[in-house]
Amino acid sequence: MPDGYKPGKTKYLVVTGSVISGIGKGTFTSALGKCLINRKLRVVPIKMEAYLNVDAGTLNPYRHGEVFVLDDGTETDMDLGSYERFLDLTVNKDSFVTSGRIYQSIIQKEREGKYLGRDVQFVPHVTGEVKNVLRNLAVKSKADMLLIEVGGTVGDYENLHIMEAMRQLRYEEGAENVCLVNLTYILEPSSVGEFKTKAAQLGIKKMLELGLQPDVVICRSEHPITQKVTEKISLNCNVPMNRVFGMHNVDNIYSLPLFLRNLGVDTAILVHFGWDQKFKLDGQQKALEQWTKANVVEKPVKAVTVGIAGKYTGLFDSYISILKALEHCAAVTQSKVNVKWIETTDLEKGKRSVEEAMAGVDGLIVPGGFGSRGVEGKISCIGYARTHGIPYLGLCYGMQLATIEFARNACGLKDANTTEVNPRTPHPVICILPEQEDIEGLGGTMRLGGYDVLVEKGTLAYKLYGAAKIRERFRHRFNVNTQYIDQLTAKGLVFSGRAPQKRIMQIMELPVHKFFVGTQFHPEFTSRPLKPNPLFLGFVKACLQ
Repeated sequence: MPDGYKPGKTKYLVVTGSVISGIGKGTFTSALGKCLINRKLRVVPIKMEAYLNVDAGTLNPYRHGEVFVLDDGTETDMDLGSYERFLDLTVNKDSFVTSGRIYQSIIQKEREGKYLGRDVQFVPHVTGEVKNVLRNLAVKSKADMLLIEVGGTVGDYENLHIMEAMRQLRYEEGAENVCLVNLTYILEPSSVGEFKTKAAQLGIKKMLELGLQPDVVICRSEHPITQKVTEKISLNCNVPMNRVFGMHNVDNIYSLPLFLRNLGVDTAILVHFGWDQKFKLDGQQKALEQWTKANVVEKPVKAVTVGIAGKYTGLFDSYISILKALEHCAAVTQSKVNVKWIETTDLEKGKRSVEEAMAGVDGLIVPGGFGSRGVEGKISCIGYARTHGIPYLGLCYGMQLATIEFARNACGLKDANTTEVNPRTPHPVICILPEQEDIEGLGGTMRLGGYDVLVEKGTLAYKLYGAAKIRERFRHRFNVNTQYIDQLTAKGLVFSGRAPQKRIMQIMELPVHKFFVGTQFHPEFTSRPLKPNPLFLGFVKACLQ
């Protein structure tokens, strides 16, 4: 046990999934955490992923959604973004653990001789390492409750060691200190016209085979489930009916905490822990209702369409934080923000013109990315936005490409480019950071995490932030080449945000334009419900004008 650890002081809520993946464990965990925080509990979330990557930094967004960067520089998956947004927390590396990180730690300890000559095995060493991670987090965070989301699906080979660790944790801590919640999926085949529970039953029975008896079952479905479904799940899975809940699709995920509260999910969990009297509602219900009402726009005053020009548009989760930041702005401005996806590789292949791609768009966002695919299509869209007075927000790569477009077409620097795409460009207006030149590996080696940004007074950025010093999150290797700053600024481009101690351009803007802003950082990572990032809010307001 870690130093200072007291069994029973911190409760463990373990969320698993069965039947299929992608049914919303992260969203459920976040929404439930919001309910518990509303009751004045100190909760800390942690995602336990089964894959062997040490972190999410090298994962393809097409396969796993966006890479969400924490303030401490940890590259995580999109669920950590959901935790931060719902719970209004800034989490750190302790809230994201992969099997790769677990194995890396074990192998390092074995090489250092810390196992005293023993043969290292899954039990007790791998499962013990998983439990140590959780107990260390309990001590460090001083949390009342850890919200543990287990990635993958019950029965996956990849997460068997995590499931076994959860079984051991429940045995060692006592069932009254560990609550197992299983999210399952209730099928509703259109050809049958009724709910089918067999897959859910088998999924939960697989959990029982692993020695894990769920205390609460959440039945995910497209439509509200029937009483008959609840009865079947209860009978076949050994879970009382008052702990089987239906969670169907909702129009706005920020209505989910109040939805769960009204079902009594948080109360059922606190009863399990014997904390229902310790953490009573005592008026907190009204605060949750007000939070929900403020985040759900029932009658928008106006609607706008924002184009997002990227190359991962086949999977919207690749840009989930951008979509959520736009939702936050929609709630504050009481508007509806529609999204038009622009697949920029189509423009390069001649499948459509830039005029067709930008038709009906009130504003344009070019998100972060890497590589050469789709770059020229993005630059074409940026040029169209700049010359037609369409509000533009460029994020990371989007700032770099906006700089390239301006260099080519406003400064006359023909064939200007980034050395990432063309190492032999005659005008490398974007080049690699000096400290990145000798780095060979890819994982965790970029300029990552939260950094301070100095904002020039009298600029649009300063007006939006209302501060001369801000903190935002970065994930990049390349930046604006300082040798071209004088040429760019001579034609009207303004670099309104810079690094405090290095000549790294971090915000650029075009004062003659309605709204033309690029950031080397990712403002979408710090946007929150009711507290949208200032740049996104300024962008949406410009689109609404």
